Amino acid sequence: MSTQTKYPTDLTDPQWQLLESLLPPRPWRPGGPGRPPCSRRQVINGILYVTKTGCQWRMLPPEFGRWKTVYGYFHRWSRAGCWQQMLETLTQRERQRQGRQPTPSAGSVDSQSVKTATQKQAKGYDAGKQIKGRKRHALVDTLGLVVRVRVTPANTTDRDGLMSVLSAYFARGVPRLKKLWVDGSYRGDGLKEWVAALKQTHKIDLEVVEKQGPGFAVVPRRWVVERTFAWLLNYRRHAKDYEGVPHHSEALIHIAMIHLLLKRQTRICRIYIR
Repeated sequence: MSTQTKYPTDLTDPQWQLLESLLPPRPWRPGGPGRPPCSRRQVINGILYVTKTGCQWRMLPPEFGRWKTVYGYFHRWSRAGCWQQMLETLTQRERQRQGRQPTPSAGSVDSQSVKTATQKQAKGYDAGKQIKGRKRHALVDTLGLVVRVRVTPANTTDRDGLMSVLSAYFARGVPRLKKLWVDGSYRGDGLKEWVAALKQTHKIDLEVVEKQGPGFAVVPRRWVVERTFAWLLNYRRHAKDYEGVPHHSEALIHIAMIHLLLKRQTRICRIYIR
């Protein structure tokens, strides 16, 4: 009987079977003496534990293995873009599961400024939100699933963030995106000229959706991306930006969305009989 501690963030067997097929192959190594390969399932569990609880890598419980090993996998796969590739595959499957095309034709874009907890570079001051840190620029589809995300210093304008997100997205040759709903901060002559030039290759239409009236109100279309930011904040690692480099911050956003999609796609439908 195993005495290993189980944590709420640990992958279930169906979730692991779904994710295991998406992991990068192990590098080939000739036989001989050396440390045996670690359990990649426990590595993933450790990364999910850090993302959900917000703890330091060095504070990982020993059940997940050496923290340097867990962090090493996270770092290598972040640098290689593996988390983004896994998220793209799971997002396409989720869209098809709901009867939609694999790639979206419409979506929403918004940004979120958060404080940083390190003294590293790549941070700035957002005068509008009065936050010193970094800014998350997210493009989501109409289901709220993250399609592309960029993390920049907080003094990056929303217009520059949008151009960075769309440039990265269209660089992968995805032609279906036609419509984007944005707020008033995405106005400006520079952005209009850039979008006009983009229309020569990709027909993209930006529609500004403004809030009507004073006080709180659910803004049509734009509430979807706001809900996505709320999903991310359920993972405490995203309460602040603790990462030394922005691409680690982006990877942790991918990991949080991967976890959400794994739970959705392996959910067991229960039938209640009266």
